[in-house]
Amino acid sequence: MAAVSAVLVLGLALIGCAPERSVEIDIPPQADASLPDATIEQLRGAVENAMAATGSSGAIVGVWAPWSGSWVTGLGTQKVGGGDEVTADMQFRAGRFARSMTCDVLYAAAAEGKVELDDPVSDWVASVPLLTDVTLEQLCDGTSGIGSYTNQLLRTWLVNPDRRWNPRELASFGLGLPRTGEPGAAYRDSDAGYVLLGLALERALQAPAADLFEEYVAQPLGLDATRLGGFTSENVLEGLHSRTGEGGNLNCFEPVDITDLSPTTGYTDSGVVSDIDDLATYAQALATGALQPQVDDRFADPKPPRSGLPSWYTVAGGAVQAGSLIGQFSSVPGYTSAAFADPATGLTVAVVLNNSGAGASFGGYLAWELAAIASKAPAAAGETAPEAGLPWTAEQYHQTISERARCAPAA
Repeated sequence: MAAVSAVLVLGLALIGCAPERSVEIDIPPQADASLPDATIEQLRGAVENAMAATGSSGAIVGVWAPWSGSWVTGLGTQKVGGGDEVTADMQFRAGRFARSMTCDVLYAAAAEGKVELDDPVSDWVASVPLLTDVTLEQLCDGTSGIGSYTNQLLRTWLVNPDRRWNPRELASFGLGLPRTGEPGAAYRDSDAGYVLLGLALERALQAPAADLFEEYVAQPLGLDATRLGGFTSENVLEGLHSRTGEGGNLNCFEPVDITDLSPTTGYTDSGVVSDIDDLATYAQALATGALQPQVDDRFADPKPPRSGLPSWYTVAGGAVQAGSLIGQFSSVPGYTSAAFADPATGLTVAVVLNNSGAGASFGGYLAWELAAIASKAPAAAGETAPEAGLPWTAEQYHQTISERARCAPAA
């Protein structure tokens, strides 16, 4: 134990002495203007429609079209039926962006020679000796075939939000489910897989995951509001979760306040907090490969999340590819969020809704609707709008959100 403690102290000391670096994101410069009023009206209507469909009392949204302008705002209130107004600078849980950040650390560790992408998980996580056929890269890509723990534990989290969870305990619930297919063959959503990847990187780099996120992601990008763990500000968007009632609809009028859920429930799968500006900056860095420019094949072998989805929707490298956009969307207790960026045009959207009951899909649908609206924004004076478009329309996802609305009518 003394030897292990000494190694950990040495690792932390080395990280503390690591030279700071900054990263430039190569996208077109942002026009210093607000988006046109007509575009903002459409964007606001899209967010308000999604708020109604998911029972969210509040939302934060940011849209940046470099050739036209930007719009960043908070909408609604902290609680259903009233409360303080939501502001754009509030912190919130950013969910699965922890996955792509964990992959960022993996690629950095590989570049430093600390790990190989094809290392078996069992080489780095002693508690999983049977996972000799699963590699670290497959955990990052979500192709390990390992199961998930969230659906098994959600009810426990809602009734006992203060309990702290050990990462190995979380992973055990996913590992207890039967594995599917050959590793590397197909995508399977696996929060347990990203937890195992975090544990492997902690051992390989001899530092806590939170420190690794700070060194390899937050600090180089100047993300002051982003960290793995609990909130760092008192200015927090309150997180709600509506339970399913009779008829399969959500009781959106009496949601559970789950803002203070222990951050240990997410760890390196979904335990990161951020704000809307940081999230947009990170999406741009992810889309352009700014953090790891030496990695040119992160999204080279994408997989469909499941059968029957559009061919433009794939996953790889801890991220989602939607047409020309790269980013992520998710739902964690209290929050449904999404952020995407186009590396060529710089078009960026980021949004969070403060109710997680309706599920992650609404985050993706709303982000894609916002992107479709913004992609049509007219050019500001002296600017030129890009010719490329998206393989969907704003009307398509506005209708999808409306048709899949989950809130039961008021009694």
